[in-house]
Formats: sequence, structure tokens, C-alpha cells
Amino acid sequence: MILRFAFSFLSLWLVSCNAQENLTPNNPPKKTISLGITGDQADVTVPTSLGIVLMGGSTDVDEAFRWMIDRAKGGDFVVIRASGSTGYNNYIKGLGELNSVETLLIDSREKANLDEARDKIRNAEALFIAGGDQANYVNYWANTEVSSAIQYLIDEKKVPIGGTSAGCAVLGEIIFDAKNGSIISSEALQNPYDPRLSISESFIKIPYLSNTITDQHYTQRERHGRHLAFMARMITDSEIDARGIGVDERTAVCIDQAGNASIYGLNKAYFLINQGKAPENCIPNTPLNWVQNQEAVRAYIFQASTTGTPAFNINEWPTDAPNQYWYSENGVLKVK
Repeated sequence: MILRFAFSFLSLWLVSCNAQENLTPNNPPKKTISLGITGDQADVTVPTSLGIVLMGGSTDVDEAFRWMIDRAKGGDFVVIRASGSTGYNNYIKGLGELNSVETLLIDSREKANLDEARDKIRNAEALFIAGGDQANYVNYWANTEVSSAIQYLIDEKKVPIGGTSAGCAVLGEIIFDAKNGSIISSEALQNPYDPRLSISESFIKIPYLSNTITDQHYTQRERHGRHLAFMARMITDSEIDARGIGVDERTAVCIDQAGNASIYGLNKAYFLINQGKAPENCIPNTPLNWVQNQEAVRAYIFQASTTGTPAFNINEWPTDAPNQYWYSENGVLKVK
């Protein structure tokens, strides 16, 4: 009996030692960036169609996700974010025919350079960037395997790609990166060089959105004025022929592979383009003056619908009379 007890004790000791050995620094437990997957875990490869979705935040637009799903052709849908959980998985999977929906939490540059991040994104037939803080997306994802993989989806694989709120903010070629916090319209117009008005080139390039800066939660947070200030800075600093797309909450701009834009949801989308003339006065600590005979920026405004309101081809912005002209006089947004 004593021998049996000694043998049992020795066996337990050996199991414990083996377990501890497997957790040594040379053999750390395997980590994953996946928060979870709904559907088949086996990867599939199917033909896809390129498309871009700019969603304005708040309640998601079912029709816009169905628009993406239709272009994903039953493939794997990947959601990336830097905070949050798997709330999109069951929601998106329930909207149409997909092999799977998986959410990836990529909240550091270390994770953004993992082979897993690269491979899961490159294997996607649709990609959606969740809301959050775009400063995190810029700080964590720029010039990493994540940004390279997204660019591969755009340039080579040609899959539908979308984003809401902060996820939408990073899709334009120029982005309000929020590295110094947020800014409201009145502050931006009174000082277009306020440190909080931080704009930079995005870490991805979408052909349809060259020279374009997006903004979200548009009417609900009165962001029209700061959008004008963003564009004034683009022209002043870089001589860019600035364009802007503003999207209300519960609204989405969907751009197909040919460049045709349609507006889905409940509220409005705003397309802004300048008249080819720079602001009269865009300098630090001075209210913005961008008047140009009260026609500084043309604003084309479209009411969304559940069936998708046709807008125009984003490759050829309209030149006819807009719905409104916007301008800034002594740091105050005015509409003509």
C-alpha cells in the first residue's frame, strides 16, 4: 500500500512538472486575436466584387450590410476593431448567406504585425472596420501587416470593404485622425490650426476616395463646419483639390465597383467639393475666411432610402448647380 501511494504521488508530481514545463517562457500559451467566429471555421475562396461602404455611425444599416454580403458571394466576412467584442458576428451572419463572420481584436502594433492578422484579413471575402477611436486605428495599424492586408483586399482580391464611425473616418485618402482629441465645428472654424484639428494621409488607399475626407454622425453632431475646415486645411497645406463626404447616423453611402454611389438608410449624405479656389484666409489662431463670392464649396445632398437612393458616379463629381453652397465668413459657417 505504501508503494502504491508513493507511485501515485510520483505520477502526480511528474504531470505537474510537465504542465509547468509547457508554460515556460520558451513555450508560452498560444494567443489569438480572434474574439470568436460564427459559422464554418474552414476558409472558403469565392469570387467577389469590390465595393465601399461609408456608414455614419449609431444604429447600423441592415441594407448596407446586405449590399456587402451580396458582393461577398457566400464567403468569409471579417470585422476588425481595437476595442469591443463580437456583437457583429450573429447580426451580420443573420442578414444573408455567408460562410462565416469573425471578429478580430487588433489593439496594438504587435498584434497588427502578427501572421494571424495578415492571413485572416487576406482570406476575407468582406471586411468591416467597427467604430471606436480612429486615433487607435492610425497608431496601431498604419504601416503594419494589417494595412498591407487591407490594401491587398482593395487592389488584388477586390472585396467589399466598409466602416462605421471611426471605421468610416479612416477610409478616405485624408483622415481626421483625432490624435489630439476631437473638435467641434465652432472651434475648427475659429482656428483651423487648433492642435485638435489633426489631419493626415490614411494608411490605406481607395481609388474612389482620392482627395477625399469623410466625416460621420454628421447632422446629429453638427459636423458640417468642421468638415469645411478640414477641406480648407487640405487646400492650404497641400494644394489638394479637396472633396468631402459627410454621412448622417443610421445612413450609409455604398459605392460599387464602377464608382456608382447609392445612399441607404434613414437620413442624409453630403458630398462636398470646392470651386477650385483656396480660402482667402486660413492661418493659425484666426477665424477661417473662405467665402469666394459665397460659393466656396458646392454641397450635393441626398436623402437615403431602404432601396438605395442613386447619387452619382464618384469618379466624375457633378459640375451642375448644387443643392447648397457652403462658405465660412469670419469663422462662421453660412449656407447659400
